[in-house]
Amino acid sequence: MPEKVDVLLVNGIVVTMNERFDVYPHGALAVKGDSVVAVGPVDEISAAYEASEIIDCSEQVIIPGLVNAHTHIPMSLLRGLNDDLRLDVWLGYLMPLEREFVTPEFVKLGARVACAEMIRSGVTSFADMYYFEEAIAEETAEIGMRALLGQTILIFPAPDAQTYEDGLVLCRRFIEKWNGHPLIQPAVAPHAWYTATPELMRACADLARANDVPLHTHVSETSLEVANCRDQNHMPVVPWINKHGILETKLLAAHCVHLDKGEMYDLQKAGAGIAHCPTSNLKLASGIAPIGQMLDMGLNVGVATDGPASNNDLDMFEEIRLAALLAKTASNDPTVLPARQALELATIGGARAMHMADVTGSLEAGKRADVAIVDMSGIHNQPKFYNNPDGVYSQLVYAAKSSDVAHVMCNGRWLMQDRQLMTVDENAAKQDAAIVAAKIDDFVIKRESSPYNKLVFLAGVQRQESFEIQLKAFVTDEARVLAALATDQVEVVKESLYRQYDTYFLFAEHDPDAARLRYREDEFIDEKGEVFQSRARITLIGEENRDEFVKAVMLSRSRYLASADRTLRFYREYFDPSTEIEVVKERQRWRILYEDTDFAINLDKVLSPKLPGKYLEIKSRTWSRSDAERKANLITELLNLLGVSVETVERKDYPELAMDSR
Repeated sequence: MPEKVDVLLVNGIVVTMNERFDVYPHGALAVKGDSVVAVGPVDEISAAYEASEIIDCSEQVIIPGLVNAHTHIPMSLLRGLNDDLRLDVWLGYLMPLEREFVTPEFVKLGARVACAEMIRSGVTSFADMYYFEEAIAEETAEIGMRALLGQTILIFPAPDAQTYEDGLVLCRRFIEKWNGHPLIQPAVAPHAWYTATPELMRACADLARANDVPLHTHVSETSLEVANCRDQNHMPVVPWINKHGILETKLLAAHCVHLDKGEMYDLQKAGAGIAHCPTSNLKLASGIAPIGQMLDMGLNVGVATDGPASNNDLDMFEEIRLAALLAKTASNDPTVLPARQALELATIGGARAMHMADVTGSLEAGKRADVAIVDMSGIHNQPKFYNNPDGVYSQLVYAAKSSDVAHVMCNGRWLMQDRQLMTVDENAAKQDAAIVAAKIDDFVIKRESSPYNKLVFLAGVQRQESFEIQLKAFVTDEARVLAALATDQVEVVKESLYRQYDTYFLFAEHDPDAARLRYREDEFIDEKGEVFQSRARITLIGEENRDEFVKAVMLSRSRYLASADRTLRFYREYFDPSTEIEVVKERQRWRILYEDTDFAINLDKVLSPKLPGKYLEIKSRTWSRSDAERKANLITELLNLLGVSVETVERKDYPELAMDSR
């Protein structure tokens, strides 16, 4: 007598992706509860099992549910916001926005939108890394998808944790609540080595090992990341994270674009999973991961979309096809990553990478019933040939589209039938996403309205009202200046020598808060002529109010100061100035007392653009017109003492002198 099961899928081509890569051209699948009971030829399965629900899969291919091995699914709500940027600049735009908008409600809505899209693409399992991961877990479990969810931990404040210690506590609680759930596998997710410290990495590795959960992180995504690791840590990325215990965990390493052979060996030996993100890596110009070499070395490689804000979709059919084509192009060998192996990366390969191959990734008795059914009746799938047993893989990888997915089941539960979503209200999700998008639009329009706003949203600034009395003059006799500073008529409080690399950004639109933005790098030079200290600052200089004195100028202006913790290239691309001026100078500076009054004296040689001679600057802070007038008279005395002629006084600042020299 036939055994009773819940669902029978019959008359389809069953692509099992099991160890033998069994394919049943006229196959069937029996599902009971959350699991696959049997898979095989349709005659055998129909004779052995009966079900109240029988689905005729004629002209359809039954495959394991696809596995998306690396995502940031709530970023579906940021899709298309800032494109065609480098990764660091893109993150510079996104992270301040995330601090403003990301809440448990935001991530739930983003998860709802993303899950709907992934289900339509035949995805039943995914790996995520984001904030408020417990809220994402609640939404994902309700929708009915399987997920490895990593709680992000950063060294700097995040939307859900002010410190990384707070992030670790949040992650620990998340693990304790969700570990053992039938659909949700909690994980520890330090974002990357460059947003961590050694202590943070060790703490994350310890937490993952103590709870026997995976650890999900970004590894060697860009060449800049790798170069920075070598410069800062004197070793490549994989040895660096290995030094701090990351490879001792169930590691899921996202991207891995720039690995050397030794790093691949270390990851293989550690049993790590690799999430290959071809579209994201191409769109951000991060490079092409050496997938063919990784597979030859036996690494566990899955394929992934990355987040929908950097891809910009969650279409796994597109990723599978692109992964196959890129591997061939990168190796100049069309036999690399054939269709069957490409599909493997998106099914059992992805499950191995996520350390979930015992549960999902193939259609085998005893595994969870995670199934996608692909309708192959469309014109783009015609005609069909049966002489090659691997032909079905070629059809799925090179011809089929995500829109061909007709039915999706996860854990024995229907998520989509006849292209109708069963567990997500798609229209409501779209309407709610449009409301959030309008709020984000308002925020971005305000941010983009001025360089000041962009700087505030990027890093926060310290406002400083600056009142200075100052003079600049061309020096004809440097020796006399130095001799005068050595007399007892002035008291030298401090002396220093450094090089200043100034880049001035000017903007086309007149903005009272942004006369110019200056990125400055200082290199301090010791007695041996060697650099012993450096610093970088970014200063937004407001428009100047000038009061003219006989030989000096009193300036009042607003200055907005921020630490420059990113590269000049980043600020150039982030602020997008209309004009850029570079000034490099060697500066000797003396802090002096003259007539019991503080002055700064700078002796500058402008190296680029190359200007003849040297310039003397005399400056002092002031607070009133009467004080400024007194100090202007003292500057006149200093000018005479230093042997500098009033005829050489220069009213222009260095950016103007640089423009005049062009």
